[in-house]
Amino acid sequence: MTSGSAARILVVDDEEQVRGSMVRLLERLGYDVAGVEDGEAALRRVRAHPTDLVITDMQMPGKSGLELLLELHALDPRLPVIAMSGGGSSKQLDLLGSAGLLGAVAVVPKPYTVDELVMAVRGALAAARP
Repeated sequence: MTSGSAARILVVDDEEQVRGSMVRLLERLGYDVAGVEDGEAALRRVRAHPTDLVITDMQMPGKSGLELLLELHALDPRLPVIAMSGGGSSKQLDLLGSAGLLGAVAVVPKPYTVDELVMAVRGALAAARP
């Protein structure tokens, strides 16, 4: 991220409504935000466009959020990733716990509050600054 420019955030979620609302919220906060529907599209986007932060759902068809997290870490170990997963079942909490162990800088359960998301984004971006 260059000084004075908006952080570039990629939102990865297969649910169009969730993805769209998160993109709109982060844009209103002044970030440069793109949204994609799956892990493969996320990898293509990160390879083609500078990205400061990735926010990904853990449960998606095709490439899971955990697989995406590992591939993003291999591509750029400094790229911060926030992992998200819906509900409160133990299976979903295990996904978030695993994401944290595999390098996610923050985990956010869905549904999230605006404050939870904003705090996670600001914290991830601040920690990523040199």
